[in-house]
Amino acid sequence: MKTKRRFPTVATSDDATDQYSTLWTTSLPGDLLLLVAWHVLAGDFLDYVRFRAVCRLWRDGTMCPRGRGVVDPRFHPRSWIMFPEGHGLHPGHNKLRNHVRFLNLDTGTFVRVKLPLFRDHCILDSVDGLLLLQRDQDAVVRLLHPFTGDLADLPPLSDLHTQLRRYKYNFQTEGDRWFFLTLGMFAVVSCDANAGTITLMILFYRVKRLAFATTQDTQWTVPSWEVPPYAAPLAFHGKIYMVQYPTYDGSLVFQIDPPPQAGSPPPPPKLVAKCPKDKLYDGHSLVECDSEILLVGHTDNSRSHILIYKLKDIMLDRFVPVTSIGDRALFLLDTSLSVSTKAMPMVMAETIVYKDPRMRNYAQYHLGTGTRSPAVDECGIRGYDPGPRSLIQHIITCCIRSAWNKGVMYSFKEADRDRWLIWKVKRKFRHWNKLNDYARSNRVIDTMLVKTDSYWSENVADLAAE
Repeated sequence: MKTKRRFPTVATSDDATDQYSTLWTTSLPGDLLLLVAWHVLAGDFLDYVRFRAVCRLWRDGTMCPRGRGVVDPRFHPRSWIMFPEGHGLHPGHNKLRNHVRFLNLDTGTFVRVKLPLFRDHCILDSVDGLLLLQRDQDAVVRLLHPFTGDLADLPPLSDLHTQLRRYKYNFQTEGDRWFFLTLGMFAVVSCDANAGTITLMILFYRVKRLAFATTQDTQWTVPSWEVPPYAAPLAFHGKIYMVQYPTYDGSLVFQIDPPPQAGSPPPPPKLVAKCPKDKLYDGHSLVECDSEILLVGHTDNSRSHILIYKLKDIMLDRFVPVTSIGDRALFLLDTSLSVSTKAMPMVMAETIVYKDPRMRNYAQYHLGTGTRSPAVDECGIRGYDPGPRSLIQHIITCCIRSAWNKGVMYSFKEADRDRWLIWKVKRKFRHWNKLNDYARSNRVIDTMLVKTDSYWSENVADLAAE
């Protein structure tokens, strides 16, 4: 007589969690649990998600990020950036099957998240780890938290397009004009978690204008004042910092604060620091490094050596050069990034990756020795090598947002192609017109200033929501 084979009983996850919780997790007082949780969140958002996943008690005793991921700045994934795949594999491409990879610039960790939203959305920018999106059918601007799925809607760009039409350029179509404007856009977000409001400010470099709107507005507002000519805008704590150079007084740093209250415009740019030419020649880049804003330039007009000052020191008229940035590497391009080299040994510590104005090539400046070396191999950056690109080239692409959001790996060869910054799909939505020939726009682009694979599970949003 055959007997049924008995399989061992497996405890459910809730039973296992309760049994595990009785060992040591219940001994942690509630106020201490919250204190530890906030310290974990200050380090990395996904570490906070893992912290809450330890047991039911820790999950119930801490704040759930879902529903607050966008409006509460504590939950912004600031150290994460969307990883460019290259080969034209933009978010929403069929071959990616709705998945997008993200890279943590502090730990070197990769996560893979399922985001079907990109079937009818495109990316405009990244703000504090949030993705700034445009919905195809109505041009509504949306802020997306990639790990919780939270969304915040802002007015459509079509209204802003109408307001900016008075800044005319010699283009034959509206699509050409709008394409020219959006190539120089830079976004900054500020949030009031208590009031539940989100304010987005967008800089348009080529018309020297700023537009802003809140989640409660129905249209964008363009203040009457003009933004001074600037380079290297930086978002820091909801404010915009920009440097103007060269000027008679050296390098000038301006600050734009968010609107003081709902319905009011942001105050005009104010001069917060002045760095004389005899202290810093052509201070051209602002970058955040270890919660400090750094101004980067050269020692003299030979541009052979790089010099760095802390912005807070310049504001106090103290000019003490920064001689070490620890384990960090700075990438100074259209967008500036600070990368930890502890988790990414292929990136050298105490280095600055930038486009050398003397050689017109990407160089890696060694802060300790004052020497240069090529940032990436010649074949890779010139686009001649069909093989995989280095991580440094991927990060360079992250700094050139017009290529980063389209799945294009930046190289000189790619940049020389006609229409290389044109969306290959849904152009009538993403460029405002059915554009047949972009040779004219490409000539504009040529002349503009372009200054451990550990996959996270697909249900990362579900973990964040528990």
